Amino acid sequence: MATLYTHQDQNVHKTWFLMTAFFVFVILVTWVFSQVMQNPVILYGGVLFAVGMNIWSYWYSDSLVIKMSGAKPASREQYFDLWNAVENLSITAGLPMPALYVIDDPSPNAFATGRDKEHSAVAATTGLLAILNKTELEGVIAHELSHIGNRDTLLGTAVVVLVGFVAIISDMFLRMSFHGGGNNRDNRLGAILLIVGIVLAILAPIIAQLIKLAISRKREFLADASGALLTRYPEGLASALEKISAYPTGLQRVSTATAHLYISNPLKDGKAMSFMSKLFATHPEASERIAVLRGMK
Repeated sequence: MATLYTHQDQNVHKTWFLMTAFFVFVILVTWVFSQVMQNPVILYGGVLFAVGMNIWSYWYSDSLVIKMSGAKPASREQYFDLWNAVENLSITAGLPMPALYVIDDPSPNAFATGRDKEHSAVAATTGLLAILNKTELEGVIAHELSHIGNRDTLLGTAVVVLVGFVAIISDMFLRMSFHGGGNNRDNRLGAILLIVGIVLAILAPIIAQLIKLAISRKREFLADASGALLTRYPEGLASALEKISAYPTGLQRVSTATAHLYISNPLKDGKAMSFMSKLFATHPEASERIAVLRGMK
């Protein structure tokens, strides 16, 4: 019989595998760049920076995301319903109660962050608290606690940092290539490396983004299912997702780097999504998630 943590060990292994693969990808990119530019310092710098950013994101991921979102600590007195829901569901799930934050924004949304169960946080917008009833709020909180229990929060924040790093070094390489950088251009090997480097610089941010989105989409479905198991009431989360997805505007303060952490796309503009928009969307369609939840028995 499935439980809240049926996939926990599997997800932990996948998390470290994906982080390792992403790290190797970053090193490959910097190696190609160092060969093209005939500068081994690029590779050494890439390795040191990637390791440093991994360590930094592991220890300070929660504070980074909280600061970027503009969230403020939530007191029990001011947000009793939220506090009560998180406290009760944390006990049910066997999790330490995460730190609670509220984002002053009318757009309904929520996210979880943190490197592990003992260092985690959940944030909700004032808009979410205003439109959801008790069972709907519990559904959302259960979803976010599932992300914490399954260690999705560690991967989600680490990928933010790594994707940003790949985009930065790719942009730097393109600028250097088109402004006289590199000394290998007068020989065949140098020309080949230059071409490969430019192609990789163009494709690397796209590949990195697709990896981030693939991870995010799959784990949203898992968190929905685990959250429904926790509350024993899939309809609560399904109804909450209906209300959240129906809201026409996104968050006022949000970055594309952190959008995949939220329970629903915080960048929406209320317009129909094109094929390319769906390809790069950080979340599955709300209708798909709702249908799966309502099909649970």
